[in-house]
Amino acid sequence: MDKPKCAVCVTFTIKQDYVDQFRQAVRLQAKNSLEKEPWCHQFDVGTDPTNPSTVLLYETYDDRAAFDKHRQTEHFAQFSLKVADWIEDKRLGIWDLH
Repeated sequence: MDKPKCAVCVTFTIKQDYVDQFRQAVRLQAKNSLEKEPWCHQFDVGTDPTNPSTVLLYETYDDRAAFDKHRQTEHFAQFSLKVADWIEDKRLGIWDLH
């Protein structure tokens, strides 16, 4: 596929005591997604400079089915389990790219 057709934006609010651990875990998640998933084209991690506990993920995939496949990977399951108790809030947006 030439151009990704799906973008995913996830905004996390992390509990203050877990910000550093979360950053380390999410960077590994980004690395694993890019290296192990040919259908994942981009996985950027950003932090709000005025509020380090707010983390944004911007990911692109071949299509929505590819994002669903991403959510079924072993590394996604491990990441989700590891960070579950560190998250205060999570907002997910899935966008069609044209």
